[in-house]
Amino acid sequence: MDVADVDGVPAWFADHLREAGIAELYPPQAEAVEAGVTDGESLVAAVPTASGKTLVAQLAMLAAVRRGGTALYIVPLRALASEKREEFSVFDDNGVSVGVATGDYEASGEWLADRDVVVATSEKVDSLVRNGAPWIDDLDCVVADEVHLVDDPERGPTLEVTLAKLRRVNPDVQVVALSATVGNAGDVAAWLDAGLVDSTWRPIDLRTGVHYGQAVHYGDGSQAELRVQSGEKPTGAIVRDTLAEGGSTLVFVNSRRNAEGAATRLAETTDGLLDADERDRLADLAGRLRDVSDTETSEDLAACVEQGAAYHHAGLASDHRSLVEDAFRERLVKVVSATPTLAAGVNTPSRRVVVRDWRRYSGDVGGMTPLSVLEVHQMMGRAGRPGRDPYGEALLLANSHDELDELLDRYVWADPEPVESKLAREPSMRTHLLATVASGFANSRAGLLEFLDRTLYATQYRRGGDGTDTLERVVDLTLEYLEINGFVDGVHGDGRLEATSLGHTVSRLYLDPMSAAEIIDGLESSPDPTALGLYHLVSRTPDMYELYLRSGDREEYTKLAYEREPAFCGDLPSEFEEERFEDWLSALKTASMLEDWANEVDEDDIAQAYGVGPGDIRGKVDTADWLLGAAESLAAELDLGTVPAIRAARKRVQHGVREELVDLAGVRGVGRKRARRLFDAGIETRADLREADKSLVLGALRGRRKTAENVLVAAGHRDPDMDGVTPDGTAEPADPDRTATADEGEGQANLGDF
Repeated sequence: MDVADVDGVPAWFADHLREAGIAELYPPQAEAVEAGVTDGESLVAAVPTASGKTLVAQLAMLAAVRRGGTALYIVPLRALASEKREEFSVFDDNGVSVGVATGDYEASGEWLADRDVVVATSEKVDSLVRNGAPWIDDLDCVVADEVHLVDDPERGPTLEVTLAKLRRVNPDVQVVALSATVGNAGDVAAWLDAGLVDSTWRPIDLRTGVHYGQAVHYGDGSQAELRVQSGEKPTGAIVRDTLAEGGSTLVFVNSRRNAEGAATRLAETTDGLLDADERDRLADLAGRLRDVSDTETSEDLAACVEQGAAYHHAGLASDHRSLVEDAFRERLVKVVSATPTLAAGVNTPSRRVVVRDWRRYSGDVGGMTPLSVLEVHQMMGRAGRPGRDPYGEALLLANSHDELDELLDRYVWADPEPVESKLAREPSMRTHLLATVASGFANSRAGLLEFLDRTLYATQYRRGGDGTDTLERVVDLTLEYLEINGFVDGVHGDGRLEATSLGHTVSRLYLDPMSAAEIIDGLESSPDPTALGLYHLVSRTPDMYELYLRSGDREEYTKLAYEREPAFCGDLPSEFEEERFEDWLSALKTASMLEDWANEVDEDDIAQAYGVGPGDIRGKVDTADWLLGAAESLAAELDLGTVPAIRAARKRVQHGVREELVDLAGVRGVGRKRARRLFDAGIETRADLREADKSLVLGALRGRRKTAENVLVAAGHRDPDMDGVTPDGTAEPADPDRTATADEGEGQANLGDF
């Protein structure tokens, strides 16, 4: 089917596709058009990676906009939102406005009302519904990317409920659900009242198999020699073989440590196969990675990248990850070893994918457990890019004949498991039932059940094996919890449900009600909370992922708990309450890290002390900032008198500074390290900076003219121009961690400088 023949699609988009070398639609895309995707018909497209799912969504959205409507593109990750925004930039160039919304769960996003297309995470869309964004009621087309993630225990329930709500307020809305790995696509289509395109077609072949001994054993029964040299690991042999053909390799492992170790070893393979131009470009990239943060992680990653290899996991800062992803897409970085998070939709195709580790540790079983078929197929789908690779190849690694047979049976020849709703999990049901009542989607128990009938959970599990209504049982238990904690009224009344003022606040703040209950109990028990107490309070909520206790940590943090017991919000549990005491200590470890951050401890020292990466630090800081903001709102709602203490603790963790630097660090472009240098030079407040002697500022900022000028502009200095200004030598740091004579390539040496 010629792209120009597709009804409802603007001519400029057809021209754009032809310029990109796309004149004919792929078979699954043509099938989607024939199923009415450009005529407003709902559709589930279960199509392999690289087979054009995004184009199906674009056709649907542009057709909706052309009819005078608006479209919403829901993604599971913030990184994907940014990626799609760039991909849709051609829309803006041709009069179709695009907006991106990912953060600030309390905002109603009114500015998005005049956008033709909005890209947002499912959590952001859920929060927009809770906060009454009026434009949500007028949507014509909703795209749900990576819809198989409805199966994910963490993100799945939000996507499921959000789609149910959008369909409730817009009964005629078109839903286009996309996935490469839905084992029960027909069930998902039935849930969404949608047509189905279920295809295995790919633009280039994907060969899957298992490497064992000196050969690859493919799923079709064929074999190909791939020899492992003396002293070489199988992964290294595969990378070497792939590079000989000009391809790249993506290696999936089961832990951060393994990702880093694999990249270090594979760098020895890639290093000898780089040309002079690649070495120069990789050296430049390594410098940019080092500038992201002054941590050992930055240095280690940069050292690998200089040799053509890299690693990718959640412990990296977001800038680390995006730089690695871009370089890998360009085939500048030849191999990336990654944890499975990279398989969750981010566009990082390679010639070969190696699933090195097919088991990972599970706390639920207390040991190693196999990955799901769905996860492994998601990883395998990263192999092969149309127009770049003649084929894609995905390999698992076996250590024995028995394991070879097991891997072929378990993954190569198997279909993905059916996706299953996780909505009945307690945290999910607490959160979404309260939000459903607070946002007016239901005002009675019967109304709640009627709304929940629109979910995948109701479709799959409405009745248990004993014939009882499992949905009713879960709803009743959850409503009882919400009433006991003061979030809803009327559970045992005449059947009418209503969110209390506190319940409305908790829903608007996007909190798990159990987090809100924990915060309220802690604040009510501590009229004069300390910063550590507040950091510990938010760290023990379900909304904060606590740091794990490592070997030896229990004794260290038990001692610290007793030493600083008066600082906590609430009573220290007994050591005999083993599970609760362990959780308390994990929260204390997390709170101690936040306290160190707020006390200006160097970022690399924090990373080393707590066994975390810069991405973990940033994640904990951002979550603490959000939860402390929620605590401030709850304290104000209940008139507890703790608002000033919470606000002060929040500002300190926000900027990573001691109390005396809060005002100064809040100036755009200053941050924690520059604030300390300016303070030590006698410039202690924003007002001081506004009136400061320019030579003093320039000296404190190490002679960096552009930086100093930008800071003075942000502070409102009457004459920020630095031309001809000489740095005051008395203001220069006594032990600068880096010498600079120019602004170029300065970078920011710490998370707090952003």
